[in-house]
Order: sequence, then C-alpha cells, then structure tokens
Amino acid sequence: MIFTEYTTALKVREAVVLKILIIIPAFNEEGSIERVVNDLTERFPQYDYLVVNDGSTDGTKDICNGNGYHVVNLIVNMGIGGAVQTGYRYAVNNRYDITVQIDGDGQHDVSYLEEMIRLIEDGRADIVIGSRFLGTEGFQSTRLRRTGIVFLSMLGKILTGVRVRDITSGYRVVNSKFIHIFAQDYPADYPEPEAMVIAAVHGGRILEYPVVMRERKTGESSITIKKSVYYMCKVTLAMIIRRISFGIRRQK
Repeated sequence: MIFTEYTTALKVREAVVLKILIIIPAFNEEGSIERVVNDLTERFPQYDYLVVNDGSTDGTKDICNGNGYHVVNLIVNMGIGGAVQTGYRYAVNNRYDITVQIDGDGQHDVSYLEEMIRLIEDGRADIVIGSRFLGTEGFQSTRLRRTGIVFLSMLGKILTGVRVRDITSGYRVVNSKFIHIFAQDYPADYPEPEAMVIAAVHGGRILEYPVVMRERKTGESSITIKKSVYYMCKVTLAMIIRRISFGIRRQK
C-alpha cells in the first residue's frame, strides 16, 4: 500500500513538465543566426525555440527558411521590443510556462540556460536576468555604455526600489505570469530597462545570474554612438512615465 502511494505520487510529480520556449529576436543576423540556432538545438534539443526575424534586409530570412528553423518572419522591422513581444504572444497562444530570450547575434552563452531556468522552476524568481556585471570576465561593453547602464540601474532603483545591475541585458528567463503581462504590454523601443520597471511595479521577483557574454563578431549593434544620447533620454523618460502612470492607475 505504501509502495503504491509512493509510486502514484512519483507519477504525478513526473507528469508536471513545464513547456519552455526560447525566443530569438533577429535583425540582419545572417552572419550568426545559423550558429546560434544550431548551438542551441544541439545542446538543448528538449527546448522549443522560435526565431523572430524582424524584417531583416539581409539573408537572415533565407537562412532560417532554408534550414527549416522554427521562425516567424515579420513583414516590416518592428524593433527589438516588437520582435520580443511577438515571441511572448506566441508563447501565450501555445501555452508555454517559461520563456527564455537570447539575442540572435551570438553574444549570449546558452551554457547558463539550465541554471537560469531552474531558478524559475524552483519558484525562487519570476524573472532571471543574465548579468555580465556580477563577475569580471567576458565582454563588459564599452565604458560609455557601462556608464549609461549604471545610471539606468540607479534610476530603476529610485523608481521601484529594485536594483538590477545589468538592466539592459537581453538575456532573461520569464515565468508564466510575466509571459502574459509582456504579451499585452511591452515597450517597443529599447525595451529592457522599461520592461524591468513593468516587472517591478507588478511585484515581480527579479534575480540576476552571473554570466559571461561574448563580444559581437558579425553584424552591427542597433545602438550606435549617435543613438546613445537619444537612447538615454528616451529610456529615462519612458521609465519615469511608466512608473508615474502605474501609480495613477492604482489610485483610481
């Protein structure tokens, strides 16, 4: 009798298998997307993935279609926020429990995936951020960008009480609650810092996990030196407005 009860409990526990989706936004990543997808599928065939080709004008679409990748080809360029939100909406429609976002440029090392996912599975966090600033190894970004990241991190702390050191990191794992939230409400342009404000004001438990990031080897970053000032002004205002608007909604 005891053995039967134990066996039944074990079967129930084993039956709870969380569906996991890897979202890979990609814009003009013909030089890296094949390496990124092949590395992911070879190392983690148990996870589903979706490349969101964000209206690329190079050979990204042809590479994805030619290799039979799981891909959504957006007709026009929606920006990183639009591409990622497409992935979240796909996850909602297909009832995924956890999503992982990695960039299509090859900067994110998927060897950290399982540990980051486990933090969500164990209920220790709602969102896990792969942070390059919890260690000293790997690509740490340029000095100008690091200065901007520190500023945005401190601003996020002031606005929400939550400090995310690598607040611009696009390497993140999200649970079902925030899959649904982000599918409905996700920033369109330079979204990562504002998304963390959204997560914090919705009571999200955010953890950072130390990762080593690689330097981009092909293609170009969407954030050029000329765009840096615009980026800082826009994101700063967006974070402040987001926090204020949430406070107003709560008072109504």
